[in-house]
Amino acid sequence: MARTSLQCRECKKDYDDTFKYICDECFGPLDVKYDFPAINKDAFSNREHSYWRYFELLPIESKSNIVSIDAGMTPLTKAENLGKKLGLNNLYIKNDSVNPTFSFKDRPAGVAVSKAKEFGLSAVGCASTGNLASATAAHAAKGGFPCHVFAPSNIEMAKIAQALSYGANYIAVDGTYDDANRIAAQIGDSKGIGIVNINMRSHYVEGSKTFSFEVAEQLGWQVPDQLIVPVGSGAMLNAICKGFEELETVSLLGDISNMHMIAAQPHGCAPIVDAFKKNSKEVIPVENPDTVAKSLAIGDPGDGRYVLKRLAQYNGFAEECNNKEILDAILLLAQTEGIFTEPAGGVSVSVLQKMVEQGKIDKNDKVVCYVTGNGLKATESIMEVLKKPDVMKADVSEISAEVS
Repeated sequence: MARTSLQCRECKKDYDDTFKYICDECFGPLDVKYDFPAINKDAFSNREHSYWRYFELLPIESKSNIVSIDAGMTPLTKAENLGKKLGLNNLYIKNDSVNPTFSFKDRPAGVAVSKAKEFGLSAVGCASTGNLASATAAHAAKGGFPCHVFAPSNIEMAKIAQALSYGANYIAVDGTYDDANRIAAQIGDSKGIGIVNINMRSHYVEGSKTFSFEVAEQLGWQVPDQLIVPVGSGAMLNAICKGFEELETVSLLGDISNMHMIAAQPHGCAPIVDAFKKNSKEVIPVENPDTVAKSLAIGDPGDGRYVLKRLAQYNGFAEECNNKEILDAILLLAQTEGIFTEPAGGVSVSVLQKMVEQGKIDKNDKVVCYVTGNGLKATESIMEVLKKPDVMKADVSEISAEVS
């Protein structure tokens, strides 16, 4: 009997675990369902230092199909300096900026490419705002797959260069992410290409669960009180909730019902925040996203209404921040904790500040703030607010006068 199957998130119809992502009956999304083995905390103690240490909780049937670039098990840093500034005693930064391709996208991309290998697919690809392009291309290179990336033409050059370096066929679409996503979906289905975040989505999102597994293990198998998650499509926040639920199911964690999930979005592309604040179940798409946080510029979030359900389920909030607040938060994190994040991480930190100011986080809460990408991938935005270095003559006395 297989370890995994698929189940419709809406009507609960079950399917075999095949190359399929939409329910035949109601057209709802399919989630991976598990027949979990008995497992205890000690099982992980001597395993590889990557998210594949949680193999039993992931949707790959055979370890021979794993395509790994050693991503995951990133630091959970006790942010004492930042915590002191914000008045928090137990603040942690989950720092995925140090993954092999420098973002959290190594998690879902690695699981999806591994599943593409298990399905026997001949090519993979993605629709991307930048980070997923690099992560998918890197895993495709390791797995020996051709890779097709569909992305808006205006994303950061560093992310384009990175994906091209891994050998991807990079299609720069003159339009928004939603345009690129629509084109990738049509081409993926017509040509049988495993588009990791579209027709591989059921398995792709399982990689983001490993955020939950690592945080729980790094906290000594304790449940955090508050989790601040940057939100684009909403898939990551939904997967993080699913991950904690599965840890409770296999008795690796106790009751998780008192967790608080906080969705963080940038002003200019915050449709989920807008719906939350209006107490609406309908997420109205943003047609032309306008934000410095380009990796979160997804105007029509595929998991938007599921994020709203998760916020209701887990005592949650949703908040936005503007470009200035994002850039200020990038500098605040860098200058207190030595962590340089791209704007998506600045969104998390800025919304964290707002939650504290609004009295929604207690000073003694165990708080986890997710930083999902590296600042070196988006230097154009932060350079706008940094002082340009003065060029000085190579004269020790003249330079010495400038050093206090």
